[in-house]
Parts: sequence; C-alpha cells; structure tokens
Amino acid sequence: MTKLPEKEETNSCSPQQEERLVINVAGLRFETRRSTLERFGGGTLLGDPLRRSRYYDQGRDEYFFDRNRPSFDAVLSYYQTGGRLLRPTNVPLQVFLEEIRFYELDEKTIDRYLQSEGLATEKVRQLPNAALQRKIWLLLEYPESSLAARVVALLSLTVVLLSVVSFCVETLPVYETVYTFDGTKILANSTAGLATDPFFVIETVCVVFFMAELLIRFAACPNRLAFFRDAMNVVDLLGIVSYFGVLGATLAAGGPGGRSTALVLFWAMRLVRLFRLFRLSRQSKRLRILGKTMRASLRWLGPVGLFLVVGIVFFSSAVYFAEMDDETGQFSSIPASFWWAVITMTTVGYGDMLPMTAWGRLVGSLCAVAGVLTIALAVTVIVSNFSFFYKRAAADDSNEELFCHVRGSATCPGISSSTPDDRKYNAAVGKT
Repeated sequence: MTKLPEKEETNSCSPQQEERLVINVAGLRFETRRSTLERFGGGTLLGDPLRRSRYYDQGRDEYFFDRNRPSFDAVLSYYQTGGRLLRPTNVPLQVFLEEIRFYELDEKTIDRYLQSEGLATEKVRQLPNAALQRKIWLLLEYPESSLAARVVALLSLTVVLLSVVSFCVETLPVYETVYTFDGTKILANSTAGLATDPFFVIETVCVVFFMAELLIRFAACPNRLAFFRDAMNVVDLLGIVSYFGVLGATLAAGGPGGRSTALVLFWAMRLVRLFRLFRLSRQSKRLRILGKTMRASLRWLGPVGLFLVVGIVFFSSAVYFAEMDDETGQFSSIPASFWWAVITMTTVGYGDMLPMTAWGRLVGSLCAVAGVLTIALAVTVIVSNFSFFYKRAAADDSNEELFCHVRGSATCPGISSSTPDDRKYNAAVGKT
C-alpha cells in the first residue's frame, strides 16, 4: 500500500496553520493549500491524496510533474476559482486537452470547456455485445475498422452515386415522359413499360441494396432507439418509402390518365434520395471536417443571421419609401421588397428589381455595403474553424503515422502488435 506523505496524514487545522503543498511542474514550483486541491473531493488527480502521493518526492518535500507548465497555471486556477477553466492563449488546444485529462478533471468540466471553445463533444461509440453482431456493425458503420469495411463502404458509395446520377439523367428531355395532373408535371413512365425502363430497373436495384443494408444495420445496431434518431437512417427510410409509394400509386392508377395527388406527393418525396449524398461523410474524413466546421460555426452564425434579417427588413422598408414615386411600381410593398434586399445583401444581384430614383440608389448602395460586411463576418468565423479542424486532423494523421513507424502498432496496416501497452495506447489515441 502506498504510504502518504507524513504531512498529509495529519488532521485538518485552521487556515493559518494549514499546510501548504509545493508542486513542481517541469522545474517551475507552485505553492497552494491542501484544502484548495481537495475542494472538489477526490475525483481528480490532485484532489486525491492517494493518487497524488505517487508523484511525491520525499527528498525535496514536493510533488513533481514532468508536464506542460503554462497549462498547470490554468489547472491550478480551476481549483482556486471553484471550477472556472480557461486555456492559456499560448497553449495549443490539443496540448491543453491532454493536460486536463492527465490531471483527471471530471468529464462535465471538460465538456463545458469544449463547448466554450465552440467544439462539439465526441460521442462515445457504442458497440454491440455479441461478437457476430459487433463484427457486422463495424463492417457497415465504421469503414476505417478493416479492409472489408472499406470495400463495403466503397460499394455503398457507388450505389449512392448511381442512384443520384440516374435521378438526374432521367429528367433529360430525350428520356422523360411527361404526364399532367391539375397543371402539375409528373416525370414518369407508363405502367406497361416499367419493367423495361432502365431507370426504373436501376432505381429498383439501388432500393433493394439500401433496404437490405438498412435492415442488416438495424438488426446489428446496439441501440434501436438511437438508430432511428440518426438523420441518415431516416433519409434512407424515406427514400425507400417514396419508391414503394410511387410504384404502388402508379400500379393502382393503371395508366397515365389515373394520376392522383398522392402520386404527385410521392414523386416529390423522391427528392430525398439526393440527401443520400450526405452519406459520403461516413467514408470521407474531409467531409467530416466540413461538418464539424459548420457545427462549430453555428454558435456565431446565429447573431450574424439575426443581423442579416434586421438589415433585410430595414433596407426593404427604406427602399419602399424611397421608390414610392417611381412609376414602374417594382417596390409595391415592403414584403415585396424583401426579395430585392436579400439578393442585394448577399451580393447576388439578379437585376430583376432595381431602384430608379436617386434616394433608392443610395439605399441600394448602403444595402450592398452592409451585406458585404455581414457576409465577411460569417466567412471569417467559418474559415477560422475550418483551419482549426484541418490542422487538428493533419496533426492526428501525423501522430498516427509516427506511432506506426516507432511502435509497430496493431492499428497500422501490415504490422501486428498485441502487447497490453500497445492496446492501451491505441485506445487512448482512439479517444482523442
């Protein structure tokens, strides 16, 4: 059993007589009260006397940590301020995360810190308990898990692209058959030619593949409720339902003369197949970087969007009153002027609506300048977040390649390693 330092075995005393602990971090000595470190109980490394004693240097009567010195300033401030955690500006985010995890701060504190940095916390991957079920889930859900999973992901990607290309090519005038119902155009083929229609055959094959994949993934998923909370699974389900809806409504109608409103609705639902393109994010790390960038930017894009809405209402009102004497009557009302304000502030400028009076052109100039400044604010936030996530992903790749070269880890292709230390290191790398 690890013996605590003699001073730590004494009973608590008054603040004036309470012992002070010396902490040496890579040569830089800090001094604080024991009660400060134990403010949050024994849930952290510094707050637990037993775990803390592993780093005690009896000869120097101090605790020694060979860790990042600037980061410890923030860690000690966390105890002194009662839970406020702020990263020093001269410490990279990844380094600071490693430090606060080393000092074993609680997960709620780390989550709050990540949110303050505008980052979404990583969800823990839940895997099935059964061995066969886990293999199937990894095969279909995580392309990076094995070579077979990459092949399956490539096949799924090919089917998605085939479905989307077929959907687009089908609308070419040389291939389409147009039926009209209440003035609505429906791109469809007659029921008699469905079996020989190449686009129908392609879509049928794609739907069968998606349906089989969805059913297998549902059978192998570790959490049924979480499975249907995934937006991509909902998109797959809607795409399958729309296919069978169109097929059933077409067969029930018996021909082009029997088109119904339900058929129009099901044909509109076919547009959801375009959302299958978002499934590419499962196979592409770069697309995941874009997704993380947009999620991290939403916090700051909200105020920018609010400013944009205020600007649209303001300049729409201003141009309406400025153009009241114009005989063309393009700006007939403030709501009718919203379209002009939107395309002007976003610097599109279609030219279908334009002010004719001097005051109207002045309002248009101010609207365009305000729009440029607003868009610049949004672009700055997005570019900054993208740069952060891109550098972080590049650093992770470099660290993984370096670890493969030095250690010969089991995570590296073609190299086998099964020592306990390697497995622990691989698990740690996977978390970060």
